[in-house]
Amino acid sequence: MDDWLTFRKMITPFFVQFIFWIGVLACVLTGAIQVFNGIKHYDGYMPIVFGLLFLLAGPVVVRLYCEMIVVIFSINSTLTDILKQLKNK
Repeated sequence: MDDWLTFRKMITPFFVQFIFWIGVLACVLTGAIQVFNGIKHYDGYMPIVFGLLFLLAGPVVVRLYCEMIVVIFSINSTLTDILKQLKNK
């Protein structure tokens, strides 16, 4: 508990997984709604294409964004391990 209170242990990486799944759900729902609205109102093929693109590429973009955040915390963890090893010498 002391590590969390002194910010030596990060809790954000745990929340990144939650944010990832919320982002994927939002992309899938938004893309599906866009496709169904495009089919229902038939405003041309572009709303359907954008909906499919959002449905397929949206989760990939969310994953890339979350991975960039996790990399920052991974770097922090690795540097902390290196610092501990140097102090033990």
